[in-house]
Amino acid sequence: MSQHDFTTGKVTKQIWLFSLPIMLTNLLQVSFQFIDSLWVGNLIGANALGAVAISGTVIFTVLSFIIGLNNAALTILSQQKGKGNDDGLKSYLNTFVVIQTLLSLLLGVIGFVFAKDILTLLSTPSSMIDDATLYLQINFIGIFFLFGYNFISTVLRSIGNSKTPIIYVMIAVGLNALLDPLFISIMDLGIAGAAYATIVSQGIAFLYGVYDTLNRKLVPFTVPTRPDMREILTILKLGIPSGLQMMVISAGVMAIMSVVNSFGADVVAGFGAAQRLDSLIMLPAMALGTAVNSMAGQNIGADKWGRVHQIATYGVIINFLMILSISTFIYFLAKPAINLFIEEEGALQFGAKYLAFIAFFYPFLGINFILNGVVRASGAMFQVLVLNIISFWILRYPLTYFCSWLLGENGIAIGMGISFMVSSVIAFGYYKLGKWDEKEVLQKNET
Repeated sequence: MSQHDFTTGKVTKQIWLFSLPIMLTNLLQVSFQFIDSLWVGNLIGANALGAVAISGTVIFTVLSFIIGLNNAALTILSQQKGKGNDDGLKSYLNTFVVIQTLLSLLLGVIGFVFAKDILTLLSTPSSMIDDATLYLQINFIGIFFLFGYNFISTVLRSIGNSKTPIIYVMIAVGLNALLDPLFISIMDLGIAGAAYATIVSQGIAFLYGVYDTLNRKLVPFTVPTRPDMREILTILKLGIPSGLQMMVISAGVMAIMSVVNSFGADVVAGFGAAQRLDSLIMLPAMALGTAVNSMAGQNIGADKWGRVHQIATYGVIINFLMILSISTFIYFLAKPAINLFIEEEGALQFGAKYLAFIAFFYPFLGINFILNGVVRASGAMFQVLVLNIISFWILRYPLTYFCSWLLGENGIAIGMGISFMVSSVIAFGYYKLGKWDEKEVLQKNET
């Protein structure tokens, strides 16, 4: 199997070499949504683009649980890798495959049947409801592929392989870019064509991923068998709170938007443009968070706590240097960067001012990604859930609301920036003083 052992070697070099492919993969994932929106908006129109955006919030919620289960997989499998327990690795892989298969089929049926009801609950405009329902139903038909190709990437990273997932994501992105205009315009399928392009491209990427991992023996996959109940309970114990973490984040983002919406169209448009750049600015921190999760997990499994703390320390330093460099660049180019998305003067001014201020607080947000990644590697998923609740619901939303009430639209950036700093201090405090390193995911007889 092509894999990397993180329990020996130079930590800084390993962080760089392991996280860079993850950054590229994440960038490709972002481009997938960007290209999809570009084709829908230009070939079908704004109404269809809105329908896709609304449906996307539902898909993101489902994806949150996928990410949650995958975080559990990353923790458990990396610890088994660190222990050198090949039988345990195979056994847990089998259990994850069975759980994800059954869960994807269940969610696919429920989502398809109740798609319109879900969109109605989200107050989808009547002009968009039919398009949004069709788009969402087709995506739920292919949700198994979304589960599958994300899971294969997670498994590979857990054993130290971050390069191969790039190939699978490139296949999905490239096919989607080609199939979107073919299905939407040439075959005249409209918004259904956009949905079919998504599931076909993800399906082919998944099937190729299965073939590639089996053919090259990258992962010890076996024919699925009945899983051990103890393993199922361990996975759910970690996966459910990890999935809830993402839902807390999603709900927190919506709460922040409610504050932004109160200031009118220009502020909403400017903030929206800034948020698109946010996703690019924070790519390195998110990739580093995934990298240190896997690296720390292997060393926790091998009981090498000195290396675990080295990974955390160097991860924070690398994050700070990288994000600070990007933030400095963004500070001087805030206005032209926002202008890539919008031209209206009021929106442009707000977006540029917001981005220039918040840019230098992003390194603090990155600290959360790194330290939470290390804590998550120990299996302390519930504790990270609590940290996210504090970050979004005790700090970010109240501070943004209060500062904007006190200072007007300028208070949005101030409240957000302060919350980034304070939450990083809390994350550091828990990392140093919490008992996350006493967490035991795998029982002694599983070693």
